Amino acid sequence: MRISAIVLLSAAALTLAHGATNDSASDSPPSNPSKRDVALDHLLSERGSAQALDSVIAEAKSCGIKEQAILEARFLYHVDRNEDEAIAAMLPEFIKQRELFKLEDSAIFSVKEDWLAVNEYVQAIAALEKGDKDAFKTHITEAFWLSPRQASAFAPQIERMRLEDSMRSVKIDFDSKFITLREGDAVSLSSLIQNKKAMIIHFWSPNSSECEASMPDYALTAQNLTGKGISMISIIPDGTQKIITDARAMIQKLGLEPPGAWLIDQKENSLMRELRVQTMPVFVLISNEGKILFNGEPSDDELWKALNKIDSQIARPTMTNSSE
Repeated sequence: MRISAIVLLSAAALTLAHGATNDSASDSPPSNPSKRDVALDHLLSERGSAQALDSVIAEAKSCGIKEQAILEARFLYHVDRNEDEAIAAMLPEFIKQRELFKLEDSAIFSVKEDWLAVNEYVQAIAALEKGDKDAFKTHITEAFWLSPRQASAFAPQIERMRLEDSMRSVKIDFDSKFITLREGDAVSLSSLIQNKKAMIIHFWSPNSSECEASMPDYALTAQNLTGKGISMISIIPDGTQKIITDARAMIQKLGLEPPGAWLIDQKENSLMRELRVQTMPVFVLISNEGKILFNGEPSDDELWKALNKIDSQIARPTMTNSSE
């Protein structure tokens, strides 16, 4: 996720900032944190509800923490929660604060260029939300230029845009046949989407610890969506005997009748390659016409927005996996 790089960078900058204000010798006993330091820690670490964020912001203001630091904390809050719409909505505040920036008021930045890079990043997200590809490219390129060390935080958005562009020209051939993982016979996608509202293909591998950890949540999601008329298909990318054996053992833990169909990808005309799947698990939502409506992580809000357009009664089920 893009937050990882931003937060790691911010944490490093914050450590430097705290270190710069600590004049005590290395062999002196640590002092108790001030009320302001505690409020700042609460502000930067809050990832709960909007009400919880408002509470720590009020605490921060009462301790004299500047608006610059509060704006930065709100940005990190929304980035960590993958809330692109909220980040885009902050653009006017970032533009206003751009010329008012004072390094001494910042809670996380050690150089002004990092702050300016985040400004460009916010503008890029706002452009992406509007579907303005040219503006996105301009602002994300400038963000790279201003702060190369945050490059890994910006890269996922570029990958997302390229993936969405490439998926527009893809149309799934429902006549394609796949070998079933459990029985070993051939089945066509057309037989699996018949009389269904749409299809979700779940790409996974028994070699992935993340796939293994998320399997109970997948079963819950698949059961829920199957009841809503969505065809659920799980595909492993490798048909070697070891992978098949390991995959069968993993799904056996889900019970005698695991939800959905369980298939093996084709060696030639690989569906995984056609859909540009590079990490797993991945969900691909496909319309009855074979168009790609979503391609990405199962936890992505955009998946559930796309499903809700198909059926307004579809809602995200409560997950058991903390990563969800």
